[in-house]
This record gives sequence, structure tokens and C-alpha cells, in this order.
Amino acid sequence: MTAIPLGTLPALDLESELDKPWSTTVWDDPINLMSYVTYVFMEYFKFSKEKADYHMLMVHTEGKSAVSTGSREAMEKDVAAMHSYGLWATLSQD
Repeated sequence: MTAIPLGTLPALDLESELDKPWSTTVWDDPINLMSYVTYVFMEYFKFSKEKADYHMLMVHTEGKSAVSTGSREAMEKDVAAMHSYGLWATLSQD
């Protein structure tokens, strides 16, 4: 086995990997009314009616909408909250 010189290894930028924001995505479902989804966004995220309607329409027409970004812990809380309202949501790292 031959050794690889240290200067030829790619640098790992762990700090930038850890700094990447996480996001909460709400997905379309066949159960909840559009008006209810708007209500949830206004109630939980404190979105204006216009912003809540925008995200609801993204969910309805595009199948999903990223509704919040931040730390993993905060996004886990948001996903759990969306589940408690009966919405389908996931978290991912951008």
C-alpha cells in the first residue's frame, strides 16, 4: 500500500458544513384544507396573511414549501409543531 502525500488530500471544510442552515419543508397532502394550512402558518410562524397564503399556495401547487430555516434544533421543533397540527413536514440541511 502506498502512502498519499498529505499535500494532495482535499481540505475538509467541516466548519462550513456545520454552518449550513437547516430548513423545515411542509408537503402537500390530500387531507388538510388550504384555509387550514394558511391558519397554521399564521398561528405558529406568525406569518402575515399574505405570506401564509404564499406558502400555502406553494404547498398546494408545487407540492412543498420551505417555511423556516435555522439551527437543526429549531427546525426539529418546527417539524414537530407541524406534525402536531396534522401537517406533513420534514427537515433537511441545505
